[in-house]
Amino acid sequence: MSGANSGTSSGGFRAQQGFSGFENFQSQMDPEELFRKIFGSAGMGGFGFSNQDFEESLHGFAPASEMVMDLTFQEAARGVNKEININVKDTCPKCRGNGAEPGSSPIKCTQCNGTGMETVSTGPFIMRSTCRGCHGKRVVNKYPCSECSGKGKVIARKRVVVPVPAGVEDGQTVRMPVGGQEIFITFKVGKSRIFRREGADVHSDVIVSLSQAVLGGSIRVPGIYDDIILSIPSGTSSHHRIRLAGKGICRVNSYGYGDHYIHVKIRVPVKLSEEQKLLVQAFAETEKDIEGTIDGMTQTTQGLRTIDDHDGRLSYIRDILVASGQKQTSKNVSNKVDEADDVGEAVGKKT
Repeated sequence: MSGANSGTSSGGFRAQQGFSGFENFQSQMDPEELFRKIFGSAGMGGFGFSNQDFEESLHGFAPASEMVMDLTFQEAARGVNKEININVKDTCPKCRGNGAEPGSSPIKCTQCNGTGMETVSTGPFIMRSTCRGCHGKRVVNKYPCSECSGKGKVIARKRVVVPVPAGVEDGQTVRMPVGGQEIFITFKVGKSRIFRREGADVHSDVIVSLSQAVLGGSIRVPGIYDDIILSIPSGTSSHHRIRLAGKGICRVNSYGYGDHYIHVKIRVPVKLSEEQKLLVQAFAETEKDIEGTIDGMTQTTQGLRTIDDHDGRLSYIRDILVASGQKQTSKNVSNKVDEADDVGEAVGKKT
């Protein structure tokens, strides 16, 4: 009792015991390994005192494999099953996975007496951990397989198919099961000649003619998944943006799709035929509220007029337009007169 009392009452003795115990503990077990055993994967019972059986990786705590996968823009947007060559852990063909030379069998581990667990004494602490002799398998190979060094696994080069989900982005890293193991894949997505991406939304350009922009029409444009017949409203200005809801890229981490924004660009003709030039000049003479000047035209009391009309063709077009306007005006006046006569007859009948 006196020994016990002196041991418990002496702070120096406790410090000495704690210090020597910690030193002994450090010499027996690597701190990094201890951390993994205490806070590692499931089956440890929180602090490594569980009686559950578990087995560490046959190859230790190696970091996860990593690779970079090249994708085209369309492959990333639509998703694709991509074939790759990769080193994977495969069952040893010689020992068929048991780790022993053919003709021999594993024997019970003497270090843990076939329990798969061993008791480690660390001064004031007692810890149960995975047996370092058999790595929790309860058995050891007296004659390890020469092909896999008793691990039961070999590294094999295999061609596997990776299901790339639709909507992955450039530089994005995902964890995927490949060939019986998990690897981290970083995607390198190529540029598209047609599309520009902003998250799940895509942008593209469409070039329309001057007539299509002024009068309206339709045009076929490429989409992410199929071609689209795009309606061009009349009076569309250059750089006008048309939104196609739900025609963008699939959202990886949520539901639905992004939008496809189409930016309209108007192709202005560079070289005009004589007929086209006459028609544009005739149109210009009918325009109002023009700021500045137009080459080849002058401002008169009658409005804009083309300076050079030596063959009279523009005057002919102008006369047709004037006559058409007068005819329409006459028709409108005639219709109003007829309406007035009808109203007068109706009033006369009532009286």
